[in-house]
Amino acid sequence: IPSEPIPSQAQVAGYYQHQLGDTQITALLDGTNFISPNLFKDIPQDKLQDILKKYHADQAKGVQTSVNAFLVNTGNSLVLVDSGTADCFGAHLGSVLKNLKAAGYQPEQVDSILLTHLHPDHSCGVSKDGIANYPNATIYVSENEANYWLDPKQISKVPKEKRENYAGTVEKIKAALAPYQAKKQFKTFKLGDNIQGFDVISTAGHTPGHFSYQLKTSDEDVVFIGDIVHSHTVQFDRPETAIDYDIDPQKAVQTRLKQFPELAKSGVTVAAPHLPFPGIGHIYSINNTSYQWMPVHFKD
Repeated sequence: IPSEPIPSQAQVAGYYQHQLGDTQITALLDGTNFISPNLFKDIPQDKLQDILKKYHADQAKGVQTSVNAFLVNTGNSLVLVDSGTADCFGAHLGSVLKNLKAAGYQPEQVDSILLTHLHPDHSCGVSKDGIANYPNATIYVSENEANYWLDPKQISKVPKEKRENYAGTVEKIKAALAPYQAKKQFKTFKLGDNIQGFDVISTAGHTPGHFSYQLKTSDEDVVFIGDIVHSHTVQFDRPETAIDYDIDPQKAVQTRLKQFPELAKSGVTVAAPHLPFPGIGHIYSINNTSYQWMPVHFKD
């Protein structure tokens, strides 16, 4: 007799709390997504397949990628780094707000939102249907990033074949930010600024105004790296491999080749939006040309 298929159950809530000295970081899962291996650039197909096989990545479906955001409680402020997708990408994503509440926080408690960049999988989660999800929070993004997506003159500089895609992305970003801009809760920063104790690190390439954020804790520093890397497999083995989402692939690769050795050498904790949930860990260098992702160990 053929056995009945086992119904799939909902997973537990997607949050993970990680204590670093006097600071509590709560990783919030927005959901997982599959990306096509064809999105990786400048790598021979056979080499790509070898790396994916080594990590048991499912090539038929695509490479699974996490979308994470991070809630940082410093004791003085409650800061959200990136915000997930809300309903910009469909029902398999969009769980940051739900997981933030499951972790025991209320959205009204968040006072600052630091966006590494304005791509909709980082910025859409700040609001839904024109209403702010975090009504008391001020959003921060770099001046260069705001100019790239929000200046109407910018579209003329975008290559013709990319304009339609750019315009669609801009619509999503504008809709997400509107309720904050209306209440003057949207601010830009420049290199050298410090926001609620976070130092800003220019990591442009993936987008023109992409920034990472570094926070000192009483234990070790933590760096919220944003999208300097999208894959704990291909781009750790071969950091010189770009991905199709990069606006300036060459610059994105240079940024990764500069940041990876620094992050590995300093041994700081790294929090990454597209590494497997909870996306917190360390970067280890095998030989200064290839790297390994060392995820945090589960602590209860």
